[in-house]
Amino acid sequence: MKFMKLGTRPDTFYTEEATRTVISEVPSDLTIRINNISYLLHTLQYPLLPKCGLLQRLFSESDDSGNVTVDLHDIPGGEEAFELCAKFCYGITINLSAHNFVSAFCAAKFLRMSEAVENGNFLMKLEAFFSSCILEGWKDSIVTLQNTERLYEWSDNVGIVRRCIESIVDKILASPSKGSSQVAWSYTYTRPGYEKKRHQTVPKDWWTEDISFLDVDMFRFIITAIKSTNMLQPQLIGEALHVYACRWLQTESNPNESSTCQVQNSPQRKQRILETIVGLIPADKGSVSIKFLLRLLSMTNHLAVSPVTKAELLRLSGLQLEEAVLDDLLLQAFEIDMVNAVLESFLRQWKRKAPADEGQSLRSVCKIGKLIDSYLQMISKDANIPVQKFASLAETLPGIARPQHDDLYKAINIYLKEHSDLSKTDKKRLCRVLDCQKLSPEVRAHAVRNERLPLRTVVQILFFEQEKGKHISAEQLEGRQQTSVIRDEMSKLKLSADDGSSKTKGNRNSAPGATSGVHENLRKLDDKRQLRPETSLKLRENSSKS
Repeated sequence: MKFMKLGTRPDTFYTEEATRTVISEVPSDLTIRINNISYLLHTLQYPLLPKCGLLQRLFSESDDSGNVTVDLHDIPGGEEAFELCAKFCYGITINLSAHNFVSAFCAAKFLRMSEAVENGNFLMKLEAFFSSCILEGWKDSIVTLQNTERLYEWSDNVGIVRRCIESIVDKILASPSKGSSQVAWSYTYTRPGYEKKRHQTVPKDWWTEDISFLDVDMFRFIITAIKSTNMLQPQLIGEALHVYACRWLQTESNPNESSTCQVQNSPQRKQRILETIVGLIPADKGSVSIKFLLRLLSMTNHLAVSPVTKAELLRLSGLQLEEAVLDDLLLQAFEIDMVNAVLESFLRQWKRKAPADEGQSLRSVCKIGKLIDSYLQMISKDANIPVQKFASLAETLPGIARPQHDDLYKAINIYLKEHSDLSKTDKKRLCRVLDCQKLSPEVRAHAVRNERLPLRTVVQILFFEQEKGKHISAEQLEGRQQTSVIRDEMSKLKLSADDGSSKTKGNRNSAPGATSGVHENLRKLDDKRQLRPETSLKLRENSSKS
């Protein structure tokens, strides 16, 4: 961090009770009162008045020719900032840095310590330090911007906020070829724990942690400025949002933490941060992960966020639900209502999409079906999950999303095992979504012996098995009948062909009639639909050969 040293005299200010005085042989003739502190200063021996346009005006308006008292309770930065200005006037050594620059600059502006009052005044020196040192450094710009939070209106009016943000954004958008400079800028990657990384390639997100220390408004200004340039990948902006959320949206609070930390962790502040982050998420799909979106959505259950924010999170989560894995849905506690809401959001958007590729659309919804059934299997072990919520989530998926119901059956079976006290009505509600026709033979065999299933479900499976058995038997019987018919007709065709051959030997002019008789028999068989197409075709080929 860079410093600027002004003045050469030693510090001669001392405190006596609530009074600050300068050691001097000349008696004080000016009293400055700021809050609970009184400064006993001089108007003649030291150039305090010549450098402060405000004090000149106030002193000239005073009728008291002796000791003048001036109240400056509204000076930005308070007594500490005023003392920096006073010491500058007395020539006392002061050290300026990014930590005290903002208060010193705003106080000097308040006191009108400009070039119009006296050449080489405090404001000119502060401006030179700001332009040549603070704005040129990465850490200095961030620390200065942090300090504008306490004096935001003043800092904004005098341009400090805007110029710091511009400096920070310019460095973030700098060419990757300036990697060594970026490491020098970033104080995250030059901390003691990052010594080994100094000679490695600078990561693209080198700046994200550094700006996460800023207040939410300053952070928003920077991200908004970056987005407006369209020069960074949306994923990098998403990473900055993720880092900021991890720093400020802590789920647990410590009762022994300081009052400042308690304010920072207050629900109202978290609510504002969450709403700001959601408003900054790039429109590009995949700029943030589905896991991050689901965590933000989970936080809305504990914070009084606006309906607009919650609706946007649901939309984004539904849009990216296909990217989720089971662990993404398993948050700190099973939030089945939230998962159901995200699933409904996904289905609404899925139905609205024009099916340019119906195959891909089907694969997409089937993938979600497997994910939800896996989730149901996991939460079925929780004794606190109500049957109504469990069944509602299972029923939300459309039938097309489940080509088979084996995974759903496993989830229901686990739930019945863990909730042995369910009523018959609840069991019926739970099993209503099961389609026995979509169960594999192995699962159906298990189900008919499952005493936990309601009797009605078992009967349905048995009825399906019986009907399936009848269907198979009918097909086998029909196959045997068709085989017998084919044999009989083949014999007739053979006899007919032999007769035709004999007549041909006696009279060649009768051959066309014999051939037409074979085709007539085939036509009759086709009309009666006694032969399968492939058999008819084979017979036609044989007859043609004969």
